[in-house]
Amino acid sequence: KAIRRQRQMCIRDRTETALLYFPDSTPKVAVRHLMRWIARCAPLLHALEATGYHPCQKSFTCRQLQLVYLHLGEP
Repeated sequence: KAIRRQRQMCIRDRTETALLYFPDSTPKVAVRHLMRWIARCAPLLHALEATGYHPCQKSFTCRQLQLVYLHLGEP
């Protein structure tokens, strides 16, 4: 149970993540901006795809978040 709970805490909704980067935007606009940043950063996009990432997914795993922070900086 503890492992499952720890894993769930690590997964972050992409809207929540986007709003950390764009706090003054609406959720929809923040997600669009974040997805555009990801698409324009080829090393990040390739690294995310290696983890099984797909642009339509609604959340990021811990590893995917680490990659986003590494390439885009922490929000």
